[in-house]
Amino acid sequence: MDIAVIGSNMVDLVSYLSRMPDEGETVEAWDFQMGCGGKGANQAMAAARMGSSVLMLTRIGNDAFGETTRRNFEANGIDTTYVLETEATSGVAPIFVDDNSRNSIVIAKGANAFLTPADIEDAAEAIAQCTLIVLQLEVNLETVYAAIDFGNRHGIPVLLNPAPATPELDFAQVAKCDYFVPNETELALLTGMPVETLDQVQAAAGTILDHGVKNVIVTMGSRGVLWLSAAGPVLVEGRTVPALDTTGAGDAFIGCFSHCLVESGDVPASLATANAYAADSVTRRGTQTSYATREQFEKTGA
Repeated sequence: MDIAVIGSNMVDLVSYLSRMPDEGETVEAWDFQMGCGGKGANQAMAAARMGSSVLMLTRIGNDAFGETTRRNFEANGIDTTYVLETEATSGVAPIFVDDNSRNSIVIAKGANAFLTPADIEDAAEAIAQCTLIVLQLEVNLETVYAAIDFGNRHGIPVLLNPAPATPELDFAQVAKCDYFVPNETELALLTGMPVETLDQVQAAAGTILDHGVKNVIVTMGSRGVLWLSAAGPVLVEGRTVPALDTTGAGDAFIGCFSHCLVESGDVPASLATANAYAADSVTRRGTQTSYATREQFEKTGA
């Protein structure tokens, strides 16, 4: 395997609205879609569609949603050996998208809450053969920390996407990661600093770098991507595209970046490709359904 994704899966329940409701208000959705999602699964899917061999360690519920998730992984060539069935409901994510392509998301972890450090040890032989470990925060923090420590023990680089962001995140653990990839909103929550301007984003990201992380990569939507390392800041300019649905764009970026990083080891080139891939994803509706295969992406000329 190229990449081990240790984390979440969800079933997305997507409602498309003309506008978001006010408190206490009921509005009618003009369309609805159901699909497979969850940050971990999304990132695994983007990497797999770009051509990486991906192992997924996650927990699904013993329900129809769980079976749908497993079949979706299999259909996209993701190794499901460690997609573990649990006596619980599957995770779900009700998502609301307005006519300006802005989204609001609620998650119910379900079976994801039962993914444990013991599951990592049970999959240790397979994970140890991977080139990169990719993590998010839709599973318990103790499991995330165990995965970071596993990567450190076995000399495997670790990428952590701190989403959904939580002030409980231990920066002593974050410092052990090779790549820390928040979006600007998550960066603001984690640092308590403003991120309205590029200089403010750089200052906030710099405080994360000061904790000892080798690479801090901040995704900023249409403003692009800022990469901070010991060599200094690098800005990848944003792309202007006709956005229909921004849901899952950050996961598209991380999955593509992970694929490119494993394939080439070239961080700047990987950032540029991932930025283009994420921009391409927002031109289609849905989450994983918006992720292009490598062949489709290369046809865009990005």
